[in-house]
Amino acid sequence: MNRRELLAMAGALGLSPAFVSAVQAAEGDATAARDAYLYALPLIEMATTRARLLKSPGAAINTLTHTRTLSDHKARWVTTPNNDTLYSSAFLDLTKGPATLTIPPLGKRYYSVAVMDMFTNNNVVLGTRTIGGEGGSFTLVGPGQASTGPNPTRIATPHAWLLIRTLTDGGDDLPAAHKAQDGFLLKGATPGPVAAYAARDAKPADYFATARALLASDPAPPTDLKIQKRTAAFLGAGPFDDSAAAAGVEQARMITIFARGRQTFVNGWSYPRANLGDYGQDYIYRAIVALQGLGALPVAEAMYMKAAGDDGSGTFTGDGPYRLTMPAQLPLDGFWSLSMYEATADGQFFFTDNPLHRYTIGDRTQGLKRNADGTLDLWIGRTDPGGDKTANWLPAPQSGPFALYLRAYLPRPEMLDGRFRFPAVVKA
Repeated sequence: MNRRELLAMAGALGLSPAFVSAVQAAEGDATAARDAYLYALPLIEMATTRARLLKSPGAAINTLTHTRTLSDHKARWVTTPNNDTLYSSAFLDLTKGPATLTIPPLGKRYYSVAVMDMFTNNNVVLGTRTIGGEGGSFTLVGPGQASTGPNPTRIATPHAWLLIRTLTDGGDDLPAAHKAQDGFLLKGATPGPVAAYAARDAKPADYFATARALLASDPAPPTDLKIQKRTAAFLGAGPFDDSAAAAGVEQARMITIFARGRQTFVNGWSYPRANLGDYGQDYIYRAIVALQGLGALPVAEAMYMKAAGDDGSGTFTGDGPYRLTMPAQLPLDGFWSLSMYEATADGQFFFTDNPLHRYTIGDRTQGLKRNADGTLDLWIGRTDPGGDKTANWLPAPQSGPFALYLRAYLPRPEMLDGRFRFPAVVKA
């Protein structure tokens, strides 16, 4: 309802203009609460992931933790994991000084080291694409710090997430992949204890209290001053109205839910925005990715495509079979894979258990059967399609909605600029 409509209603009911102003102020506070919730969501998700990671054996701040097996249906520490690379991870605390990262020489093996600030922006990606396979040492420097170490690399917030992806085919390649992981070294100052923070489903008062604490620990950049002023009641000194906070948080949560069904699909796939992984002031997109794909790489490193599903909502509900015909050659310098995820009620995606223990299918999958022209028919469904199709089967969950994500690493310009598009997933 706009101001004119409010004034007309107020006149008809004999209400004063002061009442109208109060209603408009309450609506404005709810809008500010909505924007504050979405703005802080990446910080909340990063803090939640940090707390989850620190529960792992041997995990500590400024210490690398290696995952020695490819992610499967039991991996629930971050949404939409991949099944192509081994993860090595560390949350950084640079408040007491820089940290030094040593990258081993890995030759032709694909790897990437993404360092994300607490707002989930990739401040740097060191890897095959950017520095090559010879490795080196890099000094990770926090805000306002000086460094005399090798290759100073500036990080935008005092705390950050370092996430390494090391390519492996699994099986006999795992010992060599583990050796590659062990060559990554991280040295940093001994940090203080990590505070406990509320999660995204907390009560509004607890959520905003956590958001304020996280912003005090990792201040927003000057380019966010406008939204900081607009949301000051919730992310600043306050105070705020509890009912406006509750209404705004509900609106924000509905936005994250509706976002799943408001994607733009081109020939059956949604394509990432150019600012994926480095969001600028695109706060809503940043919040959606934090919820559905935390830790996403920038598009120059990897492109993530999501299939439209049965009704264009991004999820499938049918039993299948579905078919995806992949071209014989793709315009990329890395590799590709198609991943199957079960969809959770809160908008996240995880691998699903299946009789083949196959969570991903791609150009490195052993035993795939190609067509005479080199193309590849992939079969997706809840039951084995049988015959020769079994070799190319990506099993879906036995029940419930599921989603398909296609990853393409080191895409070439024609994939980045949209001249190349993937074929759609179709009902067979």
